[in-house]
Amino acid sequence: MSQLFSPFTLRKIEFKNRIFVSPMCQYSCVDGMPTNWHLVHLGSRATGGAALVMVEATAILPEGRISPGDAGIWKDAQIEPFQRITDFIKSQNAISGIQLAHAGRKASTAAPWKGGKSLTPENGAWLPVGPSPIPFASDYPVPHELTIVELDNIVSEFAQAAQRALISGFNVVEIHMAHGYLLHEFLSPLSNHRQDSYGGNFAGRSRFPLQVAAAVRNVWPDDLPVFVRISASDWIDGGWDIRQSIQLCRQLRQIGVDLIDCSSGGLTPDAKIPQTPGYQVPFADIIRKEAEISTAAVGLITAAEQAEQILSNNYADAIFLGRAMLRDPYWPLHAAKTLNVTTQWPVQYERGRI
Repeated sequence: MSQLFSPFTLRKIEFKNRIFVSPMCQYSCVDGMPTNWHLVHLGSRATGGAALVMVEATAILPEGRISPGDAGIWKDAQIEPFQRITDFIKSQNAISGIQLAHAGRKASTAAPWKGGKSLTPENGAWLPVGPSPIPFASDYPVPHELTIVELDNIVSEFAQAAQRALISGFNVVEIHMAHGYLLHEFLSPLSNHRQDSYGGNFAGRSRFPLQVAAAVRNVWPDDLPVFVRISASDWIDGGWDIRQSIQLCRQLRQIGVDLIDCSSGGLTPDAKIPQTPGYQVPFADIIRKEAEISTAAVGLITAAEQAEQILSNNYADAIFLGRAMLRDPYWPLHAAKTLNVTTQWPVQYERGRI
């Protein structure tokens, strides 16, 4: 029996297989609201057979966006456009998820196809924030150092965003603690030079991310799962690493987090990352075993046989696919054929099965 196409249950949610669509920014929202592009983009992945379709990094505050085109869930008006999407995903027998995010010091940039550089005041820049006044790179602005009062407000905004996500129809919420964005910035000693209770040793640097996780878990229903995406390593000496990641994930499990989405990097522009097929799978493996929590593997996983082997070897519980899903929204249907698995196609597409 194929492990990739076996069901997987977290709390009351049963995923029909282990194929999850990674949250991938589309930079195409208007005032944080998803558009018809998102309905088609996300809906086609649900039609294509993925068990979980995760919406891109969705800002809990306007200043938490990476770009002006980012998704947002900081106000009630953003609920209805998401409901259209979750309703369609559900109609395709798939689960909908949303990633709650704050970009921190990497905020206020242009979309990749507009250069991806920091915005100027003339084109709508805003002041990024972070744990310390340390810019992401030399051509990025120095972020405002968040006060404790401001941190408390952000924790509250994460919780309110989770409540809006629930009303929007999402069954899974993921907290973004990876890729050099705000929560990751607090975790890493390279970006967090604070001298108060939110900096210094591991306990101080992890305090704020753990507060966010606890606040989200507290408002999210007990029968629905919470995921956390982490960067398991900064890939830089003296930065965040796998041992600290294991320690963090143990505490996240105690809070009630159900699955760790194991990515890496993103904190600095000069990290040397060995991007070979499946290069991040060992992170999912060791965290799964040592933190005793479910994990998902991600990163240059492209072939059905590769994904099947990762699961068969018990390296992870699920597979997040990113670029492979951009290239082929119907990757799961094609993978099933490769692995000689009979799976359900949309009835409208049955003529294309052979």
